[in-house]
Amino acid sequence: MGEEPLKTRWTFEDFKMFYNIRFGRKKEINKEDPKSDTNGRNSDGNVNMNANIKSNSDMAVYEQFEQQERQCVIRATAISARPDGAMLKPLLPPFDSAETRSLAETLCRDIIRGNPDVKWEIIKGLENAKRLVKEAVVMPIKYPKYFKGLLSPWKGILLFGPPGTGKTMLAKAVATECKTTFFNISASSIVSKWRGDSEKLVRVLFELARHHAPSTIFLDEIDAIISQRGEARSEHEASRRLKTELLIQMDGLTKTDELVFVLAATNLPWELDAAMLRRLEKRILVPLPEPEARQAMFEEFLSTSSGEAEIPYDYLVEKTEGYSGSDIRLVCKEAAMQPLRRLIFFLESQPDKVPEDELPAVGPVTPEDIEVALRNTRPSAHLQAHRYDKFNQDYGSQILS
Repeated sequence: MGEEPLKTRWTFEDFKMFYNIRFGRKKEINKEDPKSDTNGRNSDGNVNMNANIKSNSDMAVYEQFEQQERQCVIRATAISARPDGAMLKPLLPPFDSAETRSLAETLCRDIIRGNPDVKWEIIKGLENAKRLVKEAVVMPIKYPKYFKGLLSPWKGILLFGPPGTGKTMLAKAVATECKTTFFNISASSIVSKWRGDSEKLVRVLFELARHHAPSTIFLDEIDAIISQRGEARSEHEASRRLKTELLIQMDGLTKTDELVFVLAATNLPWELDAAMLRRLEKRILVPLPEPEARQAMFEEFLSTSSGEAEIPYDYLVEKTEGYSGSDIRLVCKEAAMQPLRRLIFFLESQPDKVPEDELPAVGPVTPEDIEVALRNTRPSAHLQAHRYDKFNQDYGSQILS
């Protein structure tokens, strides 16, 4: 009873070292400035630029939260102190957890910040599809007064048709001309290996789209994301949860006033789920190019200049029935390669290497080159054309005026 208590085995230095190792503090604070504190601030309250700045991996969780709060305060102070008094919208909306914020930062990489530089005039043909896309996306932004009540803008637009007909080109034109925040989303953007993260990514994606409204969410090859449910017994539970969350988020868009357009593209529209077809209110066929569009493409790709052989455009248009826009580009590329092959064969047969500044020019494309190109290039999408016409008759949106 009279024994003295044993001295603790933990000194303050031992506890400090254990705490730093356990909670991730790996770097020491720069002590060159004796007036700087642990946050890198001087006694005057200013940030010490010489203080050692740690990355997120070197900080504990509570330190990351404190840093985010300090950055938000500094950013808000800088924005409010602007001379014009304008308030800038933050990149991310206020989320309830750091995990959700991390998912949002991942999705922000899919925002198209540059200009794809695709004008409506560059797309040859497809007048009906361009008119419908403008009516569904461009006009509600340009004339918001008229698109109210029953005429509220369409929330979902589906571009379907054979491969290589210009569906992605139309999406690039929307990103260029519509002045909206453009999210280029694929399956890799919203599918995660961690359980439950795929649904959260979909929810965060639509929250970001509402925050940056007016915005456009482009889902390329949507059949890979939301095919018909319950068809295959091997459908994974995570895939079904992802499809359900996407359907819920799209249906929930009608309850908000923000302009958020879902623009989807697919080559296999008959494999989409019926619930997704209902939410994609505008279903626009992007068909194979017509004769006028094919001639415009050939004139652009095989433009002639003085002294070159005349190109038989009428013959090309006649022989390329059933070719897609991508196939026509390959025909022109193959035709342009023929004179280059002849020139390379001539240069390779020379005993001495020709200097680069003395290389001869490539010769013009001849009608014989066009014949060779047509024999070597076959159409890739004409066999399924009747299926797209049948789907368009059953579900498509057409202009009847």
